[in-house]
Amino acid sequence: MKGKIIAITLITILIGALVSGCVDKPKAETQIAPSAGVTSTPAGGSTPATAPQPAVSSQELEGTITLSGAFALYPMAVRWGEEFQKLHPKVKVDVQAGGAGKGMTDTLNGFVDIGMISRDIDKSEIEKGAYPISVTKDAVVATVNEKNPALNDLISKGVKRKTFVDIFINGTVKTWGEVVGRPEIKDEIHVYTRSDAAGAPEIWAKYLGKKQENLKGIGVPSDPGLLAAVQKDPLGIGYNNYNYAFDMNTGQPVSGIRVIPFDVNENGIIDPDEDLSTKDRTIASIKKGVFPSPPARVEFFVTRGKPTGVTSEFIRWVLTDGQKFVDEVGYIQLSQETLDGELKRLE
Repeated sequence: MKGKIIAITLITILIGALVSGCVDKPKAETQIAPSAGVTSTPAGGSTPATAPQPAVSSQELEGTITLSGAFALYPMAVRWGEEFQKLHPKVKVDVQAGGAGKGMTDTLNGFVDIGMISRDIDKSEIEKGAYPISVTKDAVVATVNEKNPALNDLISKGVKRKTFVDIFINGTVKTWGEVVGRPEIKDEIHVYTRSDAAGAPEIWAKYLGKKQENLKGIGVPSDPGLLAAVQKDPLGIGYNNYNYAFDMNTGQPVSGIRVIPFDVNENGIIDPDEDLSTKDRTIASIKKGVFPSPPARVEFFVTRGKPTGVTSEFIRWVLTDGQKFVDEVGYIQLSQETLDGELKRLE
């Protein structure tokens, strides 16, 4: 009997040891630490509660970001969209031009995620939920046909602000001879303006002390449309975002167009820092602060309420890494202080 008890006891101890070993082995495996720099995400996208993750991981960015609005900001927004999609292949950035007015309307009505706005944001728009973020800077320039009868005088002497007011607002300067002080030139000025609500006419009118509805001239829709009207008319004058007035590749005025310089100091001649004959010289004049502001202006992305999700991440990228493309496309970077301030508004 005593031998049986000892045998049973030994068998019990052996069984307990075996069971303990079977249970302990899996516990040891689950405690192996992952390799440094590797993030493991279970199928379905959920993450363990014990592994804290950033609000939006770069690997998680996906979806569609829609933008509409200012022709002025369109080329820059397209480039930003292309570069962002390279970083995040699961994100689609859809950019459509149509004027700042359309961009604001589309945004406030929830038709798009971001409105491209090339003018100041009205208080009433803020009250309706518009949330503007400054992203870059550019300018509106006065344009004439390259066959203008007074072209040489326009380029060498420029035009004073008061003369622009008398052409576009008062309608009292009616011939090109009056513009350059040569009464023998009797050719009539043909004034063109924008027919659609947009940033370019609003900022041009602001330079002249008025609003878009005060601008005189034949109404033409869109930035390209206004440019085309002046290209076809040797006596025409208009205004365009400089990214439409100058060729994107050469930096020279587009075919058939010349940009009229501002005689800012009103000394009757165009000084070197007032020269707007090329895109590079125009940008240099803006950076020096010689070019009037307006019509130099800040460009905005506007969302309905504070942006969230992939839209917020896109705007954050635009204000940081995206700024390295600004000069390349031909826009002007905002000060670092301004960019930092806008980033804080996304927090």
